[in-house]
Amino acid sequence: MPTPPTFSNAQKAKRDFGARLGEIRKTAGLTGRALATSCGWHESKVSRIENGRTAPSSDDVRAWAELCGAADQIPDLLASLEAIEGMFVEWRRIERTGLKRAQQAVQPLWERTRRFRTYSPWLIPGAVQTEEYTRAVLGGTSARRGLPDDVDAAVAVRKERLQLLRRGDRTFAVLIEESVLHNVIGSADVMVGQLRHLLAIGELPSVSVGILPAGLDRTAMPPVEDFWIFDDRQVNVELISGYLTITQPGEVAMYADAFRRLAELAVVGPAAKRLITAVAATL
Repeated sequence: MPTPPTFSNAQKAKRDFGARLGEIRKTAGLTGRALATSCGWHESKVSRIENGRTAPSSDDVRAWAELCGAADQIPDLLASLEAIEGMFVEWRRIERTGLKRAQQAVQPLWERTRRFRTYSPWLIPGAVQTEEYTRAVLGGTSARRGLPDDVDAAVAVRKERLQLLRRGDRTFAVLIEESVLHNVIGSADVMVGQLRHLLAIGELPSVSVGILPAGLDRTAMPPVEDFWIFDDRQVNVELISGYLTITQPGEVAMYADAFRRLAELAVVGPAAKRLITAVAATL
């Protein structure tokens, strides 16, 4: 099975866009040097853009298309550029005023989604976190990134969003690696409360919780990056430096397939409850 894409999605999209600009230049019969000279750029800039090493600005794209006699393609080129720029967003861009804004930014997506699927190899997913666990996670994030302290406000936004769990018109499928249950976040007491909450929330008809036990043969489907699937329209992937937004249907389908394969390895129902209860007992 192909490995689900991560940051390479944004890089590939940038390369493909550069290649498209290269084809426009070649069709116009211009060399890279001639185009750079006409635009007043260093001659290496054209090569960097065409090879995906440098992202062009919107002004760069306009100048490129106009000089190549392709002004009619400018609207489509700018729309493609905007989509590429939105694929990968650095945390510092959305968190510069604190964590509340980052929590609010996803609210419209949550409101319009009816089927949620999430997998995590690191933390309990936000949809099934307790308030104390969320506070610990966001507090740690704020401290690591040196952000303004608005953790209480961010927790309040997250708490309001999680009311969607109890609405009958949405479903949440949660997959967690067993190692996540052992990762102490906040304190042992916070973790015990979180594990008990996981047991309780799994009883809701709209929620299913699956645990991937340690020690399984993972040759066919190894652990992958943390991701959310929103209906069949969008995937968000969380990375250390930022997150990816994936909307290309083929790539969304890859994540849906990865989720299916992970789900086939997970234990659910009474087996999952026994596993969660056993970990809680060790704390």
